[in-house]
Amino acid sequence: MNKLMTAADAVGQLRDGMTIGFGGWGPRRKPMAIVREILRSDVKDLTVVAYGGPEVGMLCAAGKVKKLIFGFATMDAIPLEPYFRKAREAGTLDVMELDEGLFQWGLKAAAMRLPFLPARAGLATDVLTHNPELKLISSPYADGEVLLAMPALELDVAFVHVNRADRLGNTLITGNDVYFDHHVARASKQCFVSAEVVEERLELDAATARFATFERSMVTGVVEAPLGAHPTACGPAYGWDMQHLKDYSDSASEDNGWQRYLDTYVNCSEADYCERNGGAERMASLPLPTF
Repeated sequence: MNKLMTAADAVGQLRDGMTIGFGGWGPRRKPMAIVREILRSDVKDLTVVAYGGPEVGMLCAAGKVKKLIFGFATMDAIPLEPYFRKAREAGTLDVMELDEGLFQWGLKAAAMRLPFLPARAGLATDVLTHNPELKLISSPYADGEVLLAMPALELDVAFVHVNRADRLGNTLITGNDVYFDHHVARASKQCFVSAEVVEERLELDAATARFATFERSMVTGVVEAPLGAHPTACGPAYGWDMQHLKDYSDSASEDNGWQRYLDTYVNCSEADYCERNGGAERMASLPLPTF
């Protein structure tokens, strides 16, 4: 019942051509310690499914993404993720670009082991123009309404970052928004979680049980990763590192900028990564963004 493993163990389950999904939302609570481990690996030709943030851009920059299924790719204060933009403009990506509702609907369909879910969203829009593989379906009932059949976004592997976990695979997301991580976890054949803190056994009560948004049976492995969402935010513990994100964004316009970023922040240990970002104390004290 001990599901504890290293990030390298989790990433070692990936194979070329897999479909992988990420929890979080834009620059918020992304499993970045695992993303850096993927960047260190040889895996390629991935289909990536995400409400995208820097994980999408980094994997695109590294040439690991064959297809991207997404609702957006943003770092919020930096509206368009820079390496995603470069890949998109270069035409190197096969994409399925969806509105946020249809994206969620596809994850829900996969989570419920359904082939599709009907929706009105997307009808009479360019979602259909640019995604000709999407099909319409007529209601079998008397109304006969024509609806969009959003296909299930089935994942081979999902990666989610949480605030707390235990060795059994129980998880707690204690920030003010769980995003759609519970759908991501349930839509996958294997789900690996990284956690700020890993305990021997979580003691859930009426006050904390609501933070456990998906079942431990969904969790294949648990990775202990303090500050593992950095440079994205992980509320309520710490905010995003805008200094780091700006440096990352600027590298996209530099000659050999991606290699500079890799050499500084990826081709090193996580301890070195922490030190190069000012140390754990600084990273843990980053203020949460205010909207």
